[in-house]
Amino acid sequence: MKTILTNKHISIETRKRALQCYVEPVLMYGCEAWTISKQIQNKLEATEMWFLRRMLRIPWTAKKTNERVLYEANKRRSLVRTIRKRQAT
Repeated sequence: MKTILTNKHISIETRKRALQCYVEPVLMYGCEAWTISKQIQNKLEATEMWFLRRMLRIPWTAKKTNERVLYEANKRRSLVRTIRKRQAT
């Protein structure tokens, strides 16, 4: 998936859809039984930001805040919200 998610010739919207369709379900497998503590929530948010930074090819040495990365990707944090929604049903 790395070649697809980091390909600059594919639009960011298509890469975000690929991430949502192929990577997030694997990441969230069994999330209905998880107990979401603050520590786990922070790790999930860090994982989500890691994916976005890789997709946009932003190195960690670049002094860009997470809010700036989210703005560039035209995305909001959604992983923890999705997990909480799946736990409620």
